[in-house]
Parts: sequence; C-alpha cells; structure tokens
Amino acid sequence: STDLTSTVGYDSIIQHLNDGRKNCKEFEDFLKERAIIEEKYGKELINLSKKKPCGQTELNTLKRSLDVFKQQIDKVGQGHIQLAQTLREEAKKMEDFREKQKLHRKKIELIMEAIHKNRNLQYKKTMEVKQTCCCFLPYGALLYLSSLSHFWQLFLKLAQTKSALEDSDRSYQQSVTTLEKIREEWQKEHIKACEFFETQECERINYFRNALWLHVNQLSQDCVQNDEKYEEIRKSLEMCSIEKDIDFYVNLRKTGSLAPAPVVYENYYNTQRNATPVRSPVPVAISR
Repeated sequence: STDLTSTVGYDSIIQHLNDGRKNCKEFEDFLKERAIIEEKYGKELINLSKKKPCGQTELNTLKRSLDVFKQQIDKVGQGHIQLAQTLREEAKKMEDFREKQKLHRKKIELIMEAIHKNRNLQYKKTMEVKQTCCCFLPYGALLYLSSLSHFWQLFLKLAQTKSALEDSDRSYQQSVTTLEKIREEWQKEHIKACEFFETQECERINYFRNALWLHVNQLSQDCVQNDEKYEEIRKSLEMCSIEKDIDFYVNLRKTGSLAPAPVVYENYYNTQRNATPVRSPVPVAISR
C-alpha cells in the first residue's frame, strides 16, 4: 500500500497463513476420525470372527475352508486396527508440523508487530512536528501587517517566533530523517517476513500434498493386504471337494456295510390249517 502506516497487505498474508494452518488442522481431524472408524470396524470384525458361529458343524474340506475364512477375517480386523494406529501417527506428524510452523512464524510476527508500532509512532510524531511548523508560518506573516506602534513588541515576538520556528523545523527534519530510517528498516523486515512466509507456505503445501499422497497409499496398501487375505480364502475354497466331503461324511457316520435283508412273506394261515389238530383236555371233575 502507498499508505506508510497501512498493514492491509501484511494482514492479508497472515490471514492466508492462518487459513492454511486451519486446513492442516481439518485434515488432521479427518485422520483422527478415520482412525476411530477403522479401529471400531476392526474390533467388530474380530468379535464377529471369534463369537459368531459360521458353519460350525461342517466337515472335512469345507470345514477347513470356513476355518481359513474366519482366520483371515480376524486378520483383516487386525489390519484395520493397525491402520487406525498408522492414521493416528500421521495425524500426530501433521500436528507437530503445524505447531512447528506456528512457533517459527510467531517470532517473525512479533518482530513485525514491533516495527509496525515503532513506524506508526514515529510517523505520528513527525506529522505533529510538521503541523507545529505550519502553525508558525501564518503568525509570522501577520507581523508585516501589524501597526507600527507595536513595532518593538512585535519585533521581539518575531525574534522569538523565528527561533521557535527554526527549532521546530530542525525537529521536523530530524523526525523525517528518523522516520525514513525506520521506513527503510521496516521495508527490509517486511520483505524478509514475506520471503519467510512464502517459504513456509511452500513447505506447508508440499507437506500437505505428501501427507495426502501417503494416506491414499496406506489405504491402497490396506486394500492389497486385505485382498491377499481374501485370496487365501479363495485358495482354500479351491481345495474344497464335494466328493471328498461326501465320502468323509459317509465314512464318519456309516453304521455298517450290509443292507438289511429282504422281508419274506410267511403264510401263517395255511401253516396253522394244515397242522395236526390238538385234542382238548379232559375236563376234571371238581369235588365239592
């Protein structure tokens, strides 16, 4: 800005840096929330694989496949818990980076605040001295228009006014000289601050970009590892044999190798009819 006391450009830079810090904090919070979700999901998978029955009465090769299935689901759950810990570590790194930048920037901001204050005070002082000098000039011009009866009194006042004017002018010149030195110092510090802030912003964007890239790689790696676990399940299922499981069950539960004999019809009616008649027993008299 052409206004020496204006900080509009500096304030705009500081606001942008604060916005960048806020964006880093938002990504940091995102990682923390994702970590909570991953950890909860992982624990739920582990509990599911350990506590929930899943084909527990199956036999032989299919049973082995189901065992591998539950083992790998347990490992997937462990992987999500590990991913949650990794995300927390990345969030902590982002926090450390953000706080480190904040501390370094604070030092520069304190220097700039002090030099802004000194510049503004000197500018105000210079303008006040300048105003004082300007106030003397109309009074000196009026001396030439005063009456001759007050000549000697006015002459004395003129000498005093001239002396005061010269003192004020010297003070004004000194203030301007001092202000110019302060302005040059402020300009140098302002340039140094802007260069520092630009370096920080480049570092922040680079760090943020790399952090996001790393996060996506971690998710991809987690998917690859999960697919490897699922591949173990597929391999186990390829070993599952319907014929073997049927044979295994038959051998395990068989009750014998012979089938029941055929049921033969027996003609009990004709057999009884052709048989020798049986005499009735002689009744025995019962004496009274």
